[in-house]
Amino acid sequence: MRMQFTKPVAWAGLVLTLGFPASRVCAQVNAPAFNVKDFGATGKKTDYAQPAIQKAIDSAARVGGGTVYLPPGEFTSGTLHLRSHVRVFIEAGATLFASQDPAAYDKGALIYGEDLENISLEGHGTVNGQSEYVWRANDLDDAYIRDNQRMMESLGKPLMRSFPKGFPTRTVYPHLVMLLRSKDVRISGLSFLDSPSWTIYPYACERLTITGVYIHSSQKMGVWADGIDPDGCKDVIISNSVIETGDDAIVFYSSNISGPALPCENITITNCRLSSSSSALKFCDGNMNAIRNVTVDNSVITGSNRGIAFMVYDGGTVTDVVLSNLIVNCDRFDWFWWGNGDPIYFTIQRRSESQGLPPKPGEPPAGSIRNVLIRNVIAHGKGSCLIMGHPTSPLENVRLENIQLFLSTDRSAAYDRSVHAMYFRYARDLKVKDLEVIWLEPESSKWQSAVYFQDVQRLLLNDFAGAPAKADFPAIVLDQVEGATITNSLAKTGTRVFLSVSGSKSRAIDLVGNDLHEARTPYRLDPHLKPGTVKATGNF
Repeated sequence: MRMQFTKPVAWAGLVLTLGFPASRVCAQVNAPAFNVKDFGATGKKTDYAQPAIQKAIDSAARVGGGTVYLPPGEFTSGTLHLRSHVRVFIEAGATLFASQDPAAYDKGALIYGEDLENISLEGHGTVNGQSEYVWRANDLDDAYIRDNQRMMESLGKPLMRSFPKGFPTRTVYPHLVMLLRSKDVRISGLSFLDSPSWTIYPYACERLTITGVYIHSSQKMGVWADGIDPDGCKDVIISNSVIETGDDAIVFYSSNISGPALPCENITITNCRLSSSSSALKFCDGNMNAIRNVTVDNSVITGSNRGIAFMVYDGGTVTDVVLSNLIVNCDRFDWFWWGNGDPIYFTIQRRSESQGLPPKPGEPPAGSIRNVLIRNVIAHGKGSCLIMGHPTSPLENVRLENIQLFLSTDRSAAYDRSVHAMYFRYARDLKVKDLEVIWLEPESSKWQSAVYFQDVQRLLLNDFAGAPAKADFPAIVLDQVEGATITNSLAKTGTRVFLSVSGSKSRAIDLVGNDLHEARTPYRLDPHLKPGTVKATGNF
């Protein structure tokens, strides 16, 4: 027999006494409310409110659950420990500020919870991390951006960049929300501003819903201030939110940062707008296990240094992903951010390779990316789309469908690495359907072909329309491509050579039913190719 909890509940001016299990208190429509001002919070920013807010949370937990209420006002706090069955409601006009005293954090977050169930952070108020940055000359050897640094040095450009205030001596840069191994979590309606580190970081959480939130950090200064970083979580929904961040907006991890590397899986993202000085949407390099079963739909990416990024550096797998109905608009940001205005980016590397080092003992082999569909995308880029696997682990069954790619350059940027609009390398069973490449002004003197395929096995290119950036180059290049069919495609005005084929491995290339009347030469072949490498039928 379960113990009963008797609670007076106000409704329509009456007071009723209801009996129900204590474990279900929070589920009641009129769950008890705990106003933090009743526990000593003043609502003045200069008064430290952590003890009062924590007492309210603990009091709600002691009676089985309830709502902790932050009324309009300003509340400064260090680490707050959430409890199961407790809802924290931050009212419109209320701001919870993260203390700037590192000693205020006994955990690495303002709002922290572990091994909890049935918790929520809701309201229309604000959580403000009060992050601070300094702009100074770079003195950090960062392997992730070493190529960018060397490029800047070769051009004689100053290596100025943003650092968090107090780096590297300060040791605490708190997340605004950090949740470990928790179930049935809801975060709704709030604004999260200026986090010193990843804004919302859930690890090993299940049934996590984040909806209607606004997350913002400086796109000029906000290093490390990612938006939402699910790590080893499952059954995740992120919807109806706007995320504008310095570092990545949404990142999927499968890492051992906070415990064993677990699959990050069963994820749905819908109706969001994302902006980032790094990657707006990233399947993270820190993937030691798997990221799988992910859909992203009906969303807009604006003002991002990189739009969609698949990066596997630690031996993990990315599989079964559908990205659809997206607008992707990329710009160029400063040298110390990842990305070069590239709308779509894939790479598989070993961690040592990413750092320019020899393989390390015990390092896992290259990971994998397979079964990815990207469709119905309009993209404007200031850099190439680079879609690359690994020599020992090619991309498998990657499909791009109904893609419009507009490419221009940013003349104010210190450098632009773009050569081909889309460059594919190390892939098997690659399908590209209904792709159109449009070159815009201002143009780069380095631009060449619309699409370049290298080290690819079994390629289908269907309904392609495009021309090279300059007539001296072919529209399509196949280099070391084993088995390809190019069909129902159009050579646009300005195309002299539609297709170039080279490489000793290239074979079984079929050119079928294409409109090539704008091309002076349908195809150009390396003289070292075997006879019969290319077969052309039904073209006009």
